[in-house]
Amino acid sequence: MSGHSYQIIEIAGSSTTSYDDAIRGAIAAAANQHEHLDWWEVKEMRGHIADNAIAHFQVVLKVGYRL
Repeated sequence: MSGHSYQIIEIAGSSTTSYDDAIRGAIAAAANQHEHLDWWEVKEMRGHIADNAIAHFQVVLKVGYRL
């Protein structure tokens, strides 16, 4: 049985639209820098409030890519 080894990076994404958009944007940015992305995990979720409304959705992700 063969296994895989992974390098794990931590990235943050932000969006004015949604958490989903913040995650997708962060993964797209990571894909421009690293090959073989394999999995992601939300580590933190938070947001920015301006004028009593949500201004930004923010996420911190752990992303694993195969070595």
